[in-house]
Order: sequence, then C-alpha cells, then structure tokens
Amino acid sequence: MTATPPQPNSPSVPPVMRRHRPVRRGRPALDHVVLAVALPVVAVLALPAAFAGGGTRRWFGGRAENQRAEAQAAKDAAAAAFYELDTAQRDLRISIETIAAVDDSPAARRAVEGFEALGRRIDEASHRYIQAVDAHDLDRDDLEASAAGRARAELSRAKDDLDGVRRELDRFADGLGPLLGKAETQLARLAPAVERARQGLLAASNALDAVRESGLRADDLAARLAALGPELTLLNEGAGRHGVPQTLERAERVAREAGAIRAEAERLPERAAEIDHRLVSLRTRAQALTTRAEQVEPVLSELRRRFTVACWQDLQGVPETAAENVRQAEVKLAEARAARDAQRWPDATALLSTVRALLNATDESVSAAGDRLRRLNEVQKDPEREIERTRFAIRDAQRLAMAGRNTPDPRHARPLDESVARLERAIGTLEGRHPDYWHFLTETEAVRQSVARVVARIREERGGGHGPG
Repeated sequence: MTATPPQPNSPSVPPVMRRHRPVRRGRPALDHVVLAVALPVVAVLALPAAFAGGGTRRWFGGRAENQRAEAQAAKDAAAAAFYELDTAQRDLRISIETIAAVDDSPAARRAVEGFEALGRRIDEASHRYIQAVDAHDLDRDDLEASAAGRARAELSRAKDDLDGVRRELDRFADGLGPLLGKAETQLARLAPAVERARQGLLAASNALDAVRESGLRADDLAARLAALGPELTLLNEGAGRHGVPQTLERAERVAREAGAIRAEAERLPERAAEIDHRLVSLRTRAQALTTRAEQVEPVLSELRRRFTVACWQDLQGVPETAAENVRQAEVKLAEARAARDAQRWPDATALLSTVRALLNATDESVSAAGDRLRRLNEVQKDPEREIERTRFAIRDAQRLAMAGRNTPDPRHARPLDESVARLERAIGTLEGRHPDYWHFLTETEAVRQSVARVVARIREERGGGHGPG
C-alpha cells in the first residue's frame, strides 16, 4: 500500500521529525550556467557585464557546479530516506498498537519497549539529517566547491544513518510476525464473538418465553439468564474499556451459558413429562416390592427348617430392611411429587434418583433370599455338578499353563495347586449329617475366581511377548 507522506503536524510523526521537512528548491541559476557553456567563447567574452551584475549568480566554473549538483543529489536521496523511514515507522506503530491492545504477555511488552527504543534511535538519526539540511544552503550564489563537497558528505552520512535505522526497523517488524498474527486473529474473532453472545441471550430469552406460555415457570432458568445481564452490559461497553482478551473470553462464556439455558428451556416440557412418567413407574415398582417383601419370611422359614444356620443367618434382617426401604421410598416419592407440582425440577429429579436407589437395594435383598434357597436346593440335590464345574476350570487353566512348556511356571502352578487343595477341603464339608452347603458354594465360587485370575495373568504375559520358554 502506498503511504501518503506525513504532514508536519501529523500526530504519528516523532517530535524531532516534525520540526523540519526538506524542501527541494528550483535551480534557475544552473540553467544560465549551462546556456553560457553552450555559447561561443567570443560571445562569452563579449558579455561579462551580464554575469557581473543585475542580480544573477556569478559563475565559478564547472567544478563548483558539479559539486553543487552532487550535494543536491545527496540531499534529495537523504530526503527520500527520511520519508521512507517516517512511513515505515508510522506503519509499524499501527502494528505495535494492535499488539498492545490485545496481548499483555511478556513478549508483547518487550515488543512495545523495543519499538520505543527504536523510536529514540529514529529521532537521533532524523535530528542529524535535519541539522545537515539546515547547515547548508545549496542555493547560495557564492557556494564554493569545498562547501558543496562538505554538504554532500554530511548529507550522505545522514542518509546512511537513516538507511541503517530503516533496516533495523525492518528487522524488528519481521520479528513481530507471530505476535501480530495472534493479535489480528483475536481482533478478527472479537466482533463475531460478541454478536454470538448477544444472539445467544436473545435466543435464550425467546425460549423461556415459549416455555412460560406452555404453563411452565422455569424460575431457575430465568434467574440464570438474569445473572447474565451485567455481563451483557460489560460487552456493550466494548473492548476499548475492558481489553480485547477479557472481552473475547467474556463473550464466549456468555454465549456458552446462554446456549445452555436455551437448550434446557427447550427440553423443559420433555423433562416435565419424563418426571411424570418416572413418578408413576417408581410408585408401581414400590407397590410390587411391598408384595415381594412379604414373601421373604416364608422363604426364610424354609431355609431355617432345611439348612444349617450358616446358610441363612445373613438373611435374617431382609424382611425388616425391605419394609423400611419401601417406606422411605414412598416418603421420597411424595416429596418428589410436591417438587414437581412446584416446578422445582432439579429437586424432583434428585428425589426420584433417591427413590430408585432405595428400590434397587430392596430388590437385591429380596431377590437374594429366593436365590439362596434355589441354589441350596440345587447343590443339595446334585453337589457333583458344582464340583465338576470347578474341576473343569482348574484343568483348563493347568493345560494353558503347560502349553509349550515342560514344567509349569511356579507363579502359575502354585495358585493352581492351592485351588485344587481348596476344592478338596470344600468337598469335605459336605460330609456329615448337616452339611454346610452355603460354605461349599462360596468356596467353589472363590476357587473359580482365583483360577480365572491365573488364566488372565498367563494370557496377558504371553500376549505381551513373554511366551513360554
């Protein structure tokens, strides 16, 4: 983009750079000198008075004019370097202001400090240039060749200084790429993010209005939406007051919360219907469990009559516990109904979860009594089935442990041998007049679990590259 040369009063031009602006003046006297050189020598000798008076410049010869031309060329080159540096500095200042507005990281602060230091060096080079321009009047009629030579040398040095600072400025600008890219990205995200937040709040408000028209109050959602009001005020005040990163973060947070409120409001009718359904379902389940709990006592009576105390002692409290759980579930159901009528949806949901947990526990304990009687009947009728099931698990594990080996790994053989011995001891408990069938069942189950752990370990080791040796 072509930059317009700064005006002397432009606020972007450093103070020193605003003091003077080099002005190219015309050179009419030089035209007379060229004309005179073109005339015949006789004509020149015939016109001495024309160059001696009348306000025209006295001619000092070709060398002086050549030095004047070289000095003027040096002055023009220095002026061009001055304007280019000024333009580059103003462009870079815009980049620095963009970074400072968005980024407060240590790297961004170092960039601002580096630009300020560069500005001081630019001021110094500009001051030397202006001094060189002010020190030499190249339009003087009596400018001598030596003076023109000094002017050319000083102006050339000034140009070199300006070019050197310009190169330093360019290198500094090249290093700002990541910071500037990040800042520009955030600025590009800012306006859309704020607009999304505003639209999100509007959508949430409309969703709440629709819910209220259906007869649902949604007071908790309305309170959450009202809490976002101050956040919208801060967004409207703008990033200039609160900072770009903070405004961007606030806009994204408001948009998320407004979206959540809108989604919950839109789902509220479905949620109310779901709570109504759960109330009916859990009440029906509580009534069924009440009936089932009443059947536990006959099961316990049969267990007491046919099996040893160890087979049923841990089930003695099931009827009382089941009845208490059902009673508490019914109380919580009543509270859930009241919360639903008051449209306290979170409370109703939490109470229904409590009811469900109570009924699950009751179901498990009531089922445990009937399951115990069934398993004891099976093992009393045919204990060999349980024995063979356990022996098969042990033999299968032993074959796996010996696969590809002459001798088993002691880490695997030892627990398998212990499982064999443990099974034999469990079988021994079946002898006698009153066998402890429940102890037998728990022991055989424990043996199978121990064997399963050995099998899992063997497969894990071989699957991981530790095959049999």
